Amino acid sequence: MKNSHFISLLILSMLLWGGGWTALKILTYHADIEIIIFWRFFLMSLSFIPILVFIKKPLTLNKSSLRFVLSSSALNIAFMVSSFLGIKHGTAGAGGVIITTLAPIMTFLLVYIIFRKQLHKFQLAGIFIGLIGGFIMLELNDISLFLNSSNIYFLLCAIIWAGVTLLSQHSNEHIHPVHYSFYISVVSSISIFIFSYHSDLMSVFSQSTEFWIALLYLAILGQTLATTIYFIASARLGSQATSSFMFLVPLFALIIAWLVLDESIQLHIIVGGFFSVLAVYFINKKIAT
Repeated sequence: MKNSHFISLLILSMLLWGGGWTALKILTYHADIEIIIFWRFFLMSLSFIPILVFIKKPLTLNKSSLRFVLSSSALNIAFMVSSFLGIKHGTAGAGGVIITTLAPIMTFLLVYIIFRKQLHKFQLAGIFIGLIGGFIMLELNDISLFLNSSNIYFLLCAIIWAGVTLLSQHSNEHIHPVHYSFYISVVSSISIFIFSYHSDLMSVFSQSTEFWIALLYLAILGQTLATTIYFIASARLGSQATSSFMFLVPLFALIIAWLVLDESIQLHIIVGGFFSVLAVYFINKKIAT
């Protein structure tokens, strides 16, 4: 498969992730954090079964791949907890912009620090443009906005996801990406179940249709499908290029929120979204061949 095909799939993945913020906002109105996180991972595990049957590859897990699975499971749980706490104390829009704008920056910095890999001038330009897009979309003209409790959680999410991206890239040498995602969901489900055992996990069955649509979307489309695409693309294109596509998530998140939640889209949102798309172009200028 050509790199251009992977790029098309990544755009779809970002679209699905963008819709996830609307789904997440709906879910936070209905249930506690640990209940939603458990069911999200559990349904994600179930949704991988037909994918595993389709790829017809026997499940394997050795010591090398187990280290990646356990590490990524811990980071995925931490990411979800942090994002829920951030949205609980702040807004979904702020989370969608801050996390997805800063996560690629953190990934580039981790690659530079760990692997001493130099950045190309187009990549540096893309990072700068992406930051501008994020600031414009939320009109973040006051640095103190980054220091409140909700935005600290969002900043933590960006750092965590950078680690998830690097692990997904290097896990490809030890385990198939689909198996990798499946094991992460299973390990995370078990871990959260132990933590939330005394919570009313069965309360979800008394929830509304709106709740279940949001939960199924978040678990299957926004998580299983979108994240598997992300992991596969990361193994092919590299963590830096793949993470740069997260600049598109705020734009998609705002459009879907407008369609589903009737949230208004203002001029600064459109301008910021344009900068985010431009950032992806610059960062991937020498990759899309």
